[in-house]
Amino acid sequence: MRPAAISTILDREYLSTEHGHHTPVMLWGPPGVGKSQLVSQVGDRHQVPVIDIRLSQMEPSDLRGIPFRQGERVEWAEPALLPHADNQGERGILFLDEITSAPPSVSAAAYQLILDRRLGEYQVPDGWAIFAAGNRQGDRGVTYTMPAPLANRFTHFEVDTHLDDWVTWAYNNGIDERVIAFLRFRPERLFDFDPAHNPVAFPTPRSWEFAHRGLQKFDQLPDLLTDTLQACVGPAAGIELAAFVNNLHKLPDIDAILRGDDVVVPTEIDLQYAVASALVGRAVKNKQSAEGEGIYGRILEYASRFPQREMGIMLVSDMHRAIGSELFAIPEFAPWAEAVADVMLYDL
Repeated sequence: MRPAAISTILDREYLSTEHGHHTPVMLWGPPGVGKSQLVSQVGDRHQVPVIDIRLSQMEPSDLRGIPFRQGERVEWAEPALLPHADNQGERGILFLDEITSAPPSVSAAAYQLILDRRLGEYQVPDGWAIFAAGNRQGDRGVTYTMPAPLANRFTHFEVDTHLDDWVTWAYNNGIDERVIAFLRFRPERLFDFDPAHNPVAFPTPRSWEFAHRGLQKFDQLPDLLTDTLQACVGPAAGIELAAFVNNLHKLPDIDAILRGDDVVVPTEIDLQYAVASALVGRAVKNKQSAEGEGIYGRILEYASRFPQREMGIMLVSDMHRAIGSELFAIPEFAPWAEAVADVMLYDL
């Protein structure tokens, strides 16, 4: 399932705690596809805490608590890492990450916590959602088969990669437009993981964020840039990204396009992807500025000049996903949409 759909599901599951309809959710997927980040983003959107518990690093007593003698009886000290309304608040998200990497003794301790929302005398506050995530057994991670009693305590969703969803996230999180342009040019490189070969560095949504950081640190050190990018996303993808970046000196003047000058669209396909990504990046940066509407209009005018109209549609689609429906009110939008209506491939 694509990340945008899973985000909606997680939002609804979190909000359902208010009415008592919440069901714990298990996210499955290979390493690096963004499972943990999807959960973190739910907490950010609703401005609630996320308690991230890595079950693979725990012992059963870490969840159950420590026994102590109280008179003639033994009671249990509740672990502080679990959510308590008086400390963390009435609402939030309890996230059990790496649950498939936890040894059976630990996952067994989580049974009651997940389904009954309690462990002994401890009770999960009503306003807290329970989410979990883990790798599949074929992903070359340290995994255990999820016991049927535990699996039956979740609804299960598999996280897929989806380039449009990643691009929207990337623009809104300041990812270098050169990385976005490269992945638009080579979409099959967004995720390329073959567990049979057990690679060390390989392309995933997470490692492309590492490549973005590498560009910021080594952009002015060409002798090290290729090696750095290979260390982030693997040998083949790293070499391709470095070659793509090194060819961008032929890119048209983006400022001239935004001024409304008559700038020729490059004939090379890789440069077309690069100029489209750079323009969307500028649109995002000017989202709250007084010049935003004029900039949007000039980008729409330039989008109509691409020889392949599908390229202009991609540009405007990305811009819409990044800045929202205010794009429809720009005077230049209607003429552009009418000009490409016969080849429209995306829902704007």
